[in-house]
Amino acid sequence: MSRSPTPLPWHRVIRSDQTLAFATGSEAYKKQQGLLENEGVKINNRKVIPLESHEAIDLDKLLWGPTDLY
Repeated sequence: MSRSPTPLPWHRVIRSDQTLAFATGSEAYKKQQGLLENEGVKINNRKVIPLESHEAIDLDKLLWGPTDLY
């Protein structure tokens, strides 16, 4: 991610156990939490609660990757 020529939404990267990527209470944790909450993401007991949607989501639109390989 650090080599990407365009900015990436780093704050959306969470651990596999659905917790934020930084130590609880650290400045980085607070920044990540704030950015996610500004997007409407809920955090409960330090875990990210997935947004509910009744719409089908096209996985290809969600995936990030080089477009010149297609």
